[in-house]
Amino acid sequence: MSAPPSRRRWGLWAAFALVVTLLALLAVGMTRDPRQLDSVLIGQPWPARSLPLLELPEHQMGPAEWRGKARVINLWASWCVTCLQEHPELTRLLDRLKAQGHEDQLIGLNYKDKRADALNWLGRHGNPFYASIQDADGRLGIDLGVYGAPETFVIDAQGVIRFKHVGAVTDEIIRTRIVPLLEAGR
Repeated sequence: MSAPPSRRRWGLWAAFALVVTLLALLAVGMTRDPRQLDSVLIGQPWPARSLPLLELPEHQMGPAEWRGKARVINLWASWCVTCLQEHPELTRLLDRLKAQGHEDQLIGLNYKDKRADALNWLGRHGNPFYASIQDADGRLGIDLGVYGAPETFVIDAQGVIRFKHVGAVTDEIIRTRIVPLLEAGR
């Protein structure tokens, strides 16, 4: 025995409404940039954790040393293919900062990497960072809600996170998002 015609029509309308709703959600999702992930950390202080310097592990660096000037903190790793792709952009950013006397605004955050591998990588490709701190166990990355390398943060002169970018930085991101924040924080 089949369902009455009115019940079949209601079922068809319900299925149609469900398909339309799913297509609308998909259309909205397709307009979003997957690299622009909202971060609950925007407006929050950088975690108060000092880490060893990659090149001088007996010394530590953290937000206490960064106060007074805005900083770019780029999370990178020797095993990260995308980090190598963004490397020329970071080198150009360093050149720009050096020309203005602000090379200390670019800090590396080496993530879940072996110290020797990271140092070899910098030796092969060049070191765009004023200093790199090492998060070998990834605990700072957990505090920051890291998705994976690379990720780039801008903190203001008081150590508050003002920007987060997931993925490789581009010239456009540097020009339109990072540099204005750095200049405002000087």
